[in-house]
Amino acid sequence: MKLVKSLMASAVIAGSLTGAVVAQDKVTIGVSVPAADHGWTGGVNYFAQQAIDRLATTYPDVEFVFASAPDAPKQIADIEDMVSTRGIDALVILPGDPDAMTSAIKQVKDAGKFVTVVDRQLSIDGVEDLYVAGDNPGLGANAAAYIKESLPDGGNIVILRGLPIPIDQQRFDGFMAGIEGSNITVLDDEFANWNRDDGFKVMQDFLTRFPDIKAVWTQDDDISLGAIEAIKQAGREGEMFIVGGAGMQQILQAVANGDALTPVDVSYSPAMIATAIELTTSHLVGGIHVDGRYILDSTLITKDNAAEFLDPSSPF
Repeated sequence: MKLVKSLMASAVIAGSLTGAVVAQDKVTIGVSVPAADHGWTGGVNYFAQQAIDRLATTYPDVEFVFASAPDAPKQIADIEDMVSTRGIDALVILPGDPDAMTSAIKQVKDAGKFVTVVDRQLSIDGVEDLYVAGDNPGLGANAAAYIKESLPDGGNIVILRGLPIPIDQQRFDGFMAGIEGSNITVLDDEFANWNRDDGFKVMQDFLTRFPDIKAVWTQDDDISLGAIEAIKQAGREGEMFIVGGAGMQQILQAVANGDALTPVDVSYSPAMIATAIELTTSHLVGGIHVDGRYILDSTLITKDNAAEFLDPSSPF
């Protein structure tokens, strides 16, 4: 399900439940996310808390237990406590390390709880009741389409990836499929761990090794910020352009301003956590059938439409 359809469904469900909440017993929803170790997860924390505050006011019979964890062991401990101590009826989780956490999340499901997984897929299919994520293959494909169109005669590019987890591979595969049939050459791709410092280091290495780079694809706007800094320090900003991903406000403002180094971005909003919490609440409060997969569009953001994505209140 695409973004517009998902949000419309949420709105309809929310509107239909206003009179039904009074009749419901108290329910408890656990929300577990990674700590804000980079801009995107900072946005996840922000939008999760916004959704919780809004829904707690609308539905006083719903209690939310929110936890933010710096690593997988702490996140596992948090969800175990939510089940054993807080007695949650449902879990909404964005797993920091999905491979390490699949078993613990399966135990929550086996305990009879409704499980919503956000963004990062587990290593076992079918554990979760509901999966909410952005269009990862589409993020890569949209970036590839723009670069391919911008370099009709081909050229050398470099890729700064995220982490070695499934969503990274989906983005990478979507990108590589998108540049098939072109004369674009990928000089190298390296993991930059979705953070600015590693983006700077990886881009510095690329700039040292490759005298001719026409374009840079990064899987995340935090990585883009590091890459931009490295390019500017090397005095090579006139030689290439960057296509990032996620929709960080700082990058979107540059796109809106017509910055030549960052002419476009591809959306992958951390607000997906709010959609996941809203849908899970709708299921528990009104018995609405919401299981399955909700995939939110990844949209190419240009100077022409950047204003639609700018949000001064967002920390990301």
